[in-house]
Amino acid sequence: MSSTSPGTVPDLRTATEQDIDLVADIVADAFLHLDVIRYLVPNPARRRPVSRAWYRLYIAHAITGAGHVTLTADGTAAAVWFDRTGQPSEPDGYAKYPTELAGDDLPQFQHLDAVMDAHHPSDAHWHLLFLAVRPRRWSQGLGSRLMDYTHARLDAEDIPAYLEATGEQNRALYQRHGYTDMNPPTIAVTDQIPLYRMWRPAGQPEPHSTR
Repeated sequence: MSSTSPGTVPDLRTATEQDIDLVADIVADAFLHLDVIRYLVPNPARRRPVSRAWYRLYIAHAITGAGHVTLTADGTAAAVWFDRTGQPSEPDGYAKYPTELAGDDLPQFQHLDAVMDAHHPSDAHWHLLFLAVRPRRWSQGLGSRLMDYTHARLDAEDIPAYLEATGEQNRALYQRHGYTDMNPPTIAVTDQIPLYRMWRPAGQPEPHSTR
């Protein structure tokens, strides 16, 4: 793994099966503070291992053919995309997840799956499920760098993109990259926890700065 100074935007590479656990760790570190993750796993002692196992299923699914995962060369940030231009599929082993991994937290995971599925757009697109940066590298342009890389590919192939933003701050970041609110604009995980549905048509100009 290469060494990168703080503030430096590292090179990118495509994640392979050998990177599944690394990417799961990146996402687990980046998302631990989110309200939606606190909802999914209320017990702080269980939160990281249970949520990480959930991320890992999807990361493995993307890497092994359902999508694409881009990783910074220094292992500090990753983008997990799913190709939804064809028939979507569930991760291998997902049926076993509730009993083996979620345990008492199963109802929250089932609820999140249901509301996200109910509000997922039907038009062909790529879905940015996870855009994750380790906390020590927040606000250094890594998320933008990862998005720019894949957006260039999607624009060349005339493919739009979709995501669910977890808060106002990252919603503003996505708006700078051509994403706009959909109708309805939010998914109500609970009365206090919304996810913001956002769509990016192909061919949107990227911002001049990656900051």
